[in-house]
Amino acid sequence: MANLFAGVGTSHVPGIGAAVDHDKTQLPYWKPLFDGYGPAREWMEREKPDVVIIVYNDHASAFSLELIPTFAMGVAAEFQPADEGYGPRQVPVVEGHPELAWHICESLIMDEFDMTIANKMPVDHGLTVPLSIMCGQPEAWPCKVIPLAVNVIQYPQPRGSRCFALGKAIRAAVDSFDEDLKVAVWGTGGMSHQLQGERAGFVNEPFDTAFLNDLTADKERLINIGHTEYMREAGSEGAELVMWLIMLGALDKDAKEVYRHYHVPASNTAAGLIILENP
Repeated sequence: MANLFAGVGTSHVPGIGAAVDHDKTQLPYWKPLFDGYGPAREWMEREKPDVVIIVYNDHASAFSLELIPTFAMGVAAEFQPADEGYGPRQVPVVEGHPELAWHICESLIMDEFDMTIANKMPVDHGLTVPLSIMCGQPEAWPCKVIPLAVNVIQYPQPRGSRCFALGKAIRAAVDSFDEDLKVAVWGTGGMSHQLQGERAGFVNEPFDTAFLNDLTADKERLINIGHTEYMREAGSEGAELVMWLIMLGALDKDAKEVYRHYHVPASNTAAGLIILENP
């Protein structure tokens, strides 16, 4: 049977991808951030997941205000890097796992989650930057990927409690898949940041640190953070952190933290990364 063994929470700051793409990772500004990614890449190389479910938000690359799915899962055999206005990132094509993706979609819909099924969609920096963070610059990504796009752009976004419940349903689906696969879930986005208005550049390190701590210490607090609190405490884009709760819901109750990295600033945001493993 498939085994969901670990979760990763990570920011997906577009500037991180640009630093990778333009060989700037060792410049003084970026080096402290990328030095912290070394142990995560070593973990990825050591653990070698077969499939990674990457929870991210699309940035008007696959979807627009004309169509706003709350939860959309990609079931294609491959996903092309999106052109976000300056050409696609020169990164490998993302290889999917249609069999597992369709199985998860069927299981989720039977569990009364109204999923949007995407047979074709480009994937933008929300998905490819986490792959660069965890895998570096390989000729091909070392795992297959199932994209799960979540609307955190246009109100109303899903609540943290709904995201956590979706994670639990994903875990049940993976557990029932009759193939020997090593599966991980990555929740991406955040941490605290605001990209516009009077608070542009806002970062709340105490909030971010408490969020990282409570992924293992106080899940209930995180599950019950509301939209207003995210905006007040983590900036207008802070609601992206609900995507980490899908990852959290998919793990065992006693999942343990094995690595953490937090750095400010990354572009005009806080960048966090955490790896959790089931016992």
